[in-house]
Amino acid sequence: MKVLFAGTPAVAVPSLDALVKAGFEIVAVLTRPDAPVGRKRVLTPSPVAARAMELGIEVIRAAKVDAETTARIAAFAPDVAAIVAYGGIVPKASLGVPTHGWVNLHFSLLPAWRGAAPVQRSIIAGDDVTGAATFQLEEGLDTGPVFGTLTETVRPEDTAGDLLERLSISGAVLLSQTLSAIDAGQAAPQPQQGEISLAPKLTLEDGRLDWNQPALALSRRSRGVTPEPGAWTTVDGQRIKLEPVALRPDIKDLPPGNIRLDGTKVVVGTGSHAVELRRIQPAGKKMMPSADWARGLATPERVVFE
Repeated sequence: MKVLFAGTPAVAVPSLDALVKAGFEIVAVLTRPDAPVGRKRVLTPSPVAARAMELGIEVIRAAKVDAETTARIAAFAPDVAAIVAYGGIVPKASLGVPTHGWVNLHFSLLPAWRGAAPVQRSIIAGDDVTGAATFQLEEGLDTGPVFGTLTETVRPEDTAGDLLERLSISGAVLLSQTLSAIDAGQAAPQPQQGEISLAPKLTLEDGRLDWNQPALALSRRSRGVTPEPGAWTTVDGQRIKLEPVALRPDIKDLPPGNIRLDGTKVVVGTGSHAVELRRIQPAGKKMMPSADWARGLATPERVVFE
């Protein structure tokens, strides 16, 4: 079975590896163009492109699936296209190019969390269980019929990065199984059923912590936006980045946004009880233990997070 694989970030690499290991013929890889990375802004291939080059697979770099890209895909005459976090929309003109269309591995239990940030939104919302689904790509946003699903428990300390890493590995197996079923003529996708929720791409503002919110909501948000775009707050108009906060239900006397150095720990008041800060990255500095940051303040008890 000839497969075109489309994907860009590191979470898509396990799926590419799984399909290669399963014996599928990967005729080409579609990925986003090289992007500047690091302080020196060095143009760097996407993780999927880098892995494809290691495997000796031809790479199509395209910011979008336009007419030219569609023609390049068609030249490989793929039986199916497998897509995992490519980062662009596949237009109607391209959907019918592969014989069996495009099969998307999506990191949610559809129709929950349709969109670009399903894992992040799931953690922020406080879901106990999430998962992954393979479905037939169509014109609507993640609306196609589902081939298969798997479930994954959201652990109390999971960040979006943690959960995505686990789902990328288990989801790779699901994708391989789905393509095997399609190849054998045994696939039977079913229409999505259940409550629909949307998961738009996170913005920088999604990472801002509102200290008037309850501690649990702040914990969920800080984990959901880690590693990107990251949790943050401001002090005197300066933005500081925070690692995920920990719950401190034993401290209830701090007003929202007020901080206290509690031994070797820094705690902050919220709309319910306090939370504990782990590491902080002040503007223009490296990430550091929160206690080191607080000790560098003349009067930490007068600092208020905005």
